[in-house]
Parts: sequence; C-alpha cells; structure tokens
Amino acid sequence: MLLTPGHISDINQKAFAAHQESYAALAHQLARKGIAIDELVNALQSFQVAIPSWALGAGGTRFGRFAMGGAPRSLEEKIEDVGLIHALSRSAGAISLHIPWDIPEDAVAVREQAASLGIVFDAVNSNTFQDQPEQALSYKFGSLSHTDAGARGQAVAHNIEVIRHGEALGSKSLTVWLADGACFPGQTNFRKALERTLGSLQEIYGALPTDWKMFIEYKPYEPAFYSTVIQDWGTSYLLADACGPQACCLVDLGHHLPNANIEQIVATLMWKGKLGGFHFNDSKYGDDDLTVGSIKPYQLFLIFNELVYGMRNNAANNPPLAWMIDASHNLKDPLEDLLQSLEAIRLAYAQALIVDHARLEAARESNDPALAQEIMQDAYRTDLRPLLREARLQAGGALEPLWAYRQLGVRQRLIADRGVKTFATGL
Repeated sequence: MLLTPGHISDINQKAFAAHQESYAALAHQLARKGIAIDELVNALQSFQVAIPSWALGAGGTRFGRFAMGGAPRSLEEKIEDVGLIHALSRSAGAISLHIPWDIPEDAVAVREQAASLGIVFDAVNSNTFQDQPEQALSYKFGSLSHTDAGARGQAVAHNIEVIRHGEALGSKSLTVWLADGACFPGQTNFRKALERTLGSLQEIYGALPTDWKMFIEYKPYEPAFYSTVIQDWGTSYLLADACGPQACCLVDLGHHLPNANIEQIVATLMWKGKLGGFHFNDSKYGDDDLTVGSIKPYQLFLIFNELVYGMRNNAANNPPLAWMIDASHNLKDPLEDLLQSLEAIRLAYAQALIVDHARLEAARESNDPALAQEIMQDAYRTDLRPLLREARLQAGGALEPLWAYRQLGVRQRLIADRGVKTFATGL
C-alpha cells in the first residue's frame, strides 16, 4: 500500500491550527534563550534513523511468537513497511538488513524499490548466532572464536558474503555481533577465544571495501551466560583498534549490565575516534529490546548530550555515526512501536541540541554541580514536541504519525493485502 501526500495532508489539517499555536509559543520561548528554532528544524530533518528489517514483524521470546496480521512476508514487503514509516515520520530514510534472512533475489530491483520510497540501505548484519539449514558446520560452540578452523572459516566466509550483498545494495558498513561465549566455568580458554576472534575479524576486515566501516558489537551475556567473548566496550575497542581505522565500536543500549553509565562510554569512544553507531532500544532488566525511551528517557537524553558535544568538538576525529533501532515486539503493532521509538530518539536529540554547553562548561569548571544540573534539566524539561511536528510537517510527514497511522487504517489495510496469519522472516 502507498501513503500519498494527499492522505497525510488531509489528516494534518485536523491538527494544524493547534500545532501552529504551540509551535509559535515554543519559537518565542527558545528565542528568549537565543536559540534559532529554524536551525533546529533543519537539524532534525537531516537526522535519519535506520529501521531494522527484523523489527517489522512480531518478535518473540524463547517461549514462542504470536502472529501479527499483515506482517511482511518478503524483503520487498519489509521495504514497503519502512516506506510507510518514512512517509509518516520523514525520519526513517534507511533500512538495515540481516543476512541470510534478507538476501535479495534481484538487488537492482530491490534497490530501485527502496529509492522510490526515499530509502537507502544502512549497515548489513551477519548472522553466526544460529545454524542455517544449508551450512556444513555448527555454531553451537562458537563462530569466529570456534576451536575448529573450519567453523571459523565458514563464519568468515559468511561475513564476506554479507559484504558482497551490501555492496550490491549500496550499503557502506557491516555489523558483526557474536553469540560466542561459554555457559560454564572451564568451558573456554578466554585468551585463545579472543585471539581466534581477532584473527577472524582481521580476515573479514581485509575484505572490506575501502569506503566501508566494520562495526563490532558487544554484549555482556546472553545467549552465553558465564562469559561472552566480546563482553564490553573495552573489548570491542581493543578488537577494533587492532583491526584498523575502518573498524569501530557499536553501542546497543540494551547490551550493558544494569546501571552502566552508557553516556560515559559514548564520550570515551568518541574521544578516541572509535564510536561507529548505535542500536537504540530500552530495557528494565537486560536486553529487553523495548520501545526507545519507554523506560529510561532521561538516560537517552544524557547519551545524546554526549553525542551532540562530541559531534561539535570531535567531528574530525570520529567518523559520522550510524543510527539504528534494534527492537523486538511481541505485544504492540511493530510499526506503531517503531514510530514511537523514532519520536523518542528525535526528542532526545532535540533536547540535547538546546543544552547551553557554554554555561554548562562554566558550571563544571567552577565545580557547581547544582547549576550544572539545572542547565541539563532545563533542556530536558522543555517540551520540544511542537518542534518535531514542524520538522515533519515541512518535510511532508504527519504532524502526529501514530495518530495518522491509526486514522488511515494502515494495519487493517496490510491485513487485507497480506492476511492474518503471516510471519516475517527472521527472529
């Protein structure tokens, strides 16, 4: 199905007057602080977040997965769904594919379809955390770190194949996440596993095109519960540094132990020029993959505060960042969840953009924690939702994407087209 500008314009008319009033009030409020609202609108319009292909259908747990009517049954339908999200939000101009779930049968046609919807291909993701029906050797006891050279070679070859698929689609980066690790003490020689992983990553790195990046993701536990080979940002940094300048660290917000100071990790990696990108989600207990901003919105703002500071003060050292959502849905309509996540990400970014960093640094240098807190929370507590609406409106999107999605009956139309008992490929 296609959402036309006419569909969205008709919906916007119902909320336009109220929006104009709230936007004018916000513009006046920000002007009193010396902030030009037009510059913020431009910044938001250029800020695009990639949608993961695996988040477009119903997610699941180890106990099962529930059907979500109208789920995309093919790569082409996944791209169509991202097109719907982008038409409403004007902030989802990229899709990230997981191979082998999303191997295009006709890369040229798939690329043309995406381009027609204003979508490009973000990072391609390899999968060595589960066995595929046709593979010769199992990853039960590891992939890039496996004790068997044949299994490691198979995993390396898969990652290089993923790069080739990405090249055909116009992608410029590869994300590597490993489930490799141990569930029992004594099961693994930590040093040898890390050495083997580095050797495997260096082979993959050698196959990267010169204009590509390789993102190395980390996670402290799950599915391995005693130890994970790439367990934290320091190990990811060690491996990326050993591979070379095209290798960077990827931060998944759920891939940290409880109460980890993610904003400090972000600041450190940007300082060293090794922050590659993000997988945005939220969590209460672990890697819950919940809607972005649904649990810890203030932490999200604090992370973006470090990102904005780093982008303004470290742009020459750190490469441009890749932004992506990584979520799994079992209760919500996946497209609604993604629209909510996009809103939370853009809101945190906008809040960080209005932090008075000159005053903040002065407070810090004079050791005034009370004033520093007031400056931070003044930005966080400013209602910038009218700003987000205006950025969407000027770009041709919906003032209220979730409301428009429901008013236009998008899910009902997808069910009519695709059926009720459909499951998307992937997790």
